Amino acid sequence: MNPIRAILAAALLPALLAAGPPDDEPFDLIIRGGRIVDGTGNPWYAGDLGIKGDRIAAVGLIPDDAETARTIDATGLVVAPGFIDIHSHSDFVLFEDGAAESKIRQGVTTDILGEHTSGGPYAEPREVTIDGQTVSISTLADYFDAIERSGTAINVASYVGLGNIWQAVMGDSFDRPTEEQFQAMEALIDQAMQDGALGLSTMLMHPQSLGTRTEDIVRLARVVARHGGIYSSHIRTEGLGVLDSIAEAIAIGEQGGLPVDIIHLKIAEQTLWGRMPEIVAMIDAARARGVDVQANVYPYTRGNNNLVSIIPPWAHEGGRDALLARLADPEIRPRLKQDILQGIPGWYNHYLAVGGDWSRMLISERLSPTNARFEGQTMDVILAGLAADRQAGPDELDLLFDFLIAEDGSIGCIYAHHTDEDMTLALRQPWCSVGSDGSALATSGPLRRGHPHPRNFGTFPRVLGVYVREQGLLTLEEAIRKMTSQNALKVGLADRGLLLPGLAADVTVFDPDQVIDRSTYLEPFQYSDGITHVLVNGSLVLDAGESTGARPGLSLRPARP
Repeated sequence: MNPIRAILAAALLPALLAAGPPDDEPFDLIIRGGRIVDGTGNPWYAGDLGIKGDRIAAVGLIPDDAETARTIDATGLVVAPGFIDIHSHSDFVLFEDGAAESKIRQGVTTDILGEHTSGGPYAEPREVTIDGQTVSISTLADYFDAIERSGTAINVASYVGLGNIWQAVMGDSFDRPTEEQFQAMEALIDQAMQDGALGLSTMLMHPQSLGTRTEDIVRLARVVARHGGIYSSHIRTEGLGVLDSIAEAIAIGEQGGLPVDIIHLKIAEQTLWGRMPEIVAMIDAARARGVDVQANVYPYTRGNNNLVSIIPPWAHEGGRDALLARLADPEIRPRLKQDILQGIPGWYNHYLAVGGDWSRMLISERLSPTNARFEGQTMDVILAGLAADRQAGPDELDLLFDFLIAEDGSIGCIYAHHTDEDMTLALRQPWCSVGSDGSALATSGPLRRGHPHPRNFGTFPRVLGVYVREQGLLTLEEAIRKMTSQNALKVGLADRGLLLPGLAADVTVFDPDQVIDRSTYLEPFQYSDGITHVLVNGSLVLDAGESTGARPGLSLRPARP
């Protein structure tokens, strides 16, 4: 049996046996008369949900005279497990504002964090401020403790990121690790798994990871496999080498002996659009021979990355100061331009992936006062504005380099680089779940900043409103399975993702006729409609569409065999 499935079975059985019929203690809350969609994918049924403390106490028909502190009338509404966002970047924004408004208003109750970079480990401690006090984080366990001390409306769980592991051992070097350094990495991963990591996450398109070989990841993944963890892969390239990159992810799972989840499966290269059937066939073939490989998607056709990703990987070695020096060096600029315009084998070139079309790059970052007028603009408009400020006419790449230098080498960017047809084909597959690739943001306060991707506000309601209700691409039950139990099963969260007695009371209630995303690329700061109530560990964090301010979230650390 797969280790994650074994963990789930071992955890669920005692809970179900212990639940039995409701005892004589009153319920804290009964949600009455809703359509119960339990997360299994089975058809909905009319029923009630009873909650005591932080657990589901009863599901089905609860007697009308059952004693309860509160009743919510869910007539005409869907009652589902809380949505689990398997791909989130809320790691540190939750310390700024634990209300997680953009998540709870999507029905999200748990964020899975740690893509490539995680809350630990660190060679040099990272500091956060909690209630006016400075708290140092060195390990993933430190991070989990700090999150609970800070208080969040949602639960969090995390992978350990290869970026952290590499930095802790190798610093900013792009060199090949020595045997001693590999052993140090293995030890750090082993400790992170003991601290509660779900598995190992990599972003192999990151400049520092490009030199990492398949056999290197297999070696590190075997440490994760011993703990029953998963390998979460932002594949090496989603562009011209996407098929080979998916084959590599499958090989790592097959040789490493652990499940694989491919992050935001897509074809982000216009010359390959329409070839998603080949990718589906590859994954189906791997699963047929016993490889537990799955994937997730977000329901949009634009991705979010940094504008600096256009700069070739070799220019990033040594960190940001070294990068900025290379961008400013007139003798190095010709080489930078050549690599951007012609590409480098094995490197995902965002510029070529969108056909060199600057209008398909939308700035999603707060800019410095010098460039603030360009916030929320596409790069064609920005480059024209920058050129107008010059007497001479520098070429577009020179303007790009200067723009990056002025913004200290980092500018968030939304790239229009894949198609709805490819995305929806992936979404329909039974092994493909839903994740946002977003963060917990807000329409006001410290987390209203920049010009973010609408997926930060609308991912889960968009699936329910557009791809279930409007297009009929998925049934309601299948969509909810992809947002709940499928994600819980992937990462080994044994007591989440289903509506069953004895499991954690993470619950989302919504209006199936009204639920929809409102956030757009041009006006992103808009919450979704239709999510009415959200409970996390039995506490209401969203009540009749309003945030309660409660902070019942936990750091979820799976049991280890």
